[in-house]
Amino acid sequence: MYRFHRSPLFLFIVILALSALACQALSIDQPATIPQASSRQELVDQAVATVMAQLPQATGMPSVSTGQAAPLSTDIEGALVELYKRVNPAVVHIYVLDEQSFVIGTGSGFVYDDLGHIVTNNHVVTGAQGLEVVFSDGTRRSAEVVGTDVDSDLAAIRIESLPDGVGPIPLGDSDNVQVGQFVVAIGNPFDETGSLSLGVISGLGRSLSSDRIAEGGGRYSLPQVIQTDAAINPGNSGGPLLNLTGEVVGVNSAIRTSTGTNSGVGFSIPVNAVRRVIPTLIAEGVYHYPYIGIRMSPLDLASQQEMGLPQAAGAYVIDITPNSPAQRAGLIPSGFNDTVGLIPGGDLIIAVDGRPISSPDDLISFLVFNAEVGQTIMLTVIRDGEQIELPLTLAERP
Repeated sequence: MYRFHRSPLFLFIVILALSALACQALSIDQPATIPQASSRQELVDQAVATVMAQLPQATGMPSVSTGQAAPLSTDIEGALVELYKRVNPAVVHIYVLDEQSFVIGTGSGFVYDDLGHIVTNNHVVTGAQGLEVVFSDGTRRSAEVVGTDVDSDLAAIRIESLPDGVGPIPLGDSDNVQVGQFVVAIGNPFDETGSLSLGVISGLGRSLSSDRIAEGGGRYSLPQVIQTDAAINPGNSGGPLLNLTGEVVGVNSAIRTSTGTNSGVGFSIPVNAVRRVIPTLIAEGVYHYPYIGIRMSPLDLASQQEMGLPQAAGAYVIDITPNSPAQRAGLIPSGFNDTVGLIPGGDLIIAVDGRPISSPDDLISFLVFNAEVGQTIMLTVIRDGEQIELPLTLAERP
């Protein structure tokens, strides 16, 4: 989100970004005609092949031949122009208003359905006394907040009607994205409406901490966050991160920076979180997370050996919230000492419902993306050198 006349807020994690593809990577001074593609997907495939063919080959790295000459560099331009024309009408500029209808900040969002629901970030609409949404053709609509979720940093807002010809952007599957895949961010950095930036997915499996303090201390976190080098800056928050077929794979949310602007490390909420959270926000206004009630730590090899555990992979239980599902299920915590660190004696969770758990993030991912409040799960635990099974019924996160 891009705030105006409030005191400057420098965040270690700030709102999203904009990046440019290096000019020398795409040579455009070759005479060329654009081959006619039989389908949009073929054009996208040609565009990707163009970029790959013109990237410098690292010494000693094998080259991959497709048996065909690389398309000319104008193909990537055509693919991006076509994608932008198709998607940008459904990307909105959100103006955040105070009680006197003065603009106090801006953000981005995208059309979710034909009923006028728009997805954005929770932090974009926090504190808003009013909202105004502007489409790429200049159409303006008043909007209202339908539901918010601080732990995923997602929010749903609604307008009365969509402009003619504008529909929802299709959602992709964030489980299928890969490091190195090209992505596009569209949004409104620094109040510059409808800006597009191109980059790649540079990392997967990141996590973002919630602004909310968890019961028992610490913060909840959202797993499976996508890292990208697509340039995103304040004002891009809530805008879509798209694959080259124009599907949303993430919602741009934050950047890691020491200056408040893009540093090439941006974070996008996975679209599969949108699939789970947004329908409930629309229906109920809030999202209900399943909850165990433990604090966990990963183990390194030194800790494993010191505690005599058969493996380091798993989620080591260091604390349990009183009257939580974990306490009722009989999980045993180790405790933690600031001087010596981890203490032996805690349970090591190594699987849930038969799915291996190699780290605390694996367990959090299962709870966020696969479990429901009230569901009974089976934990596989290593305790005193033996493997045991513990049934646990999930409660709602307080």
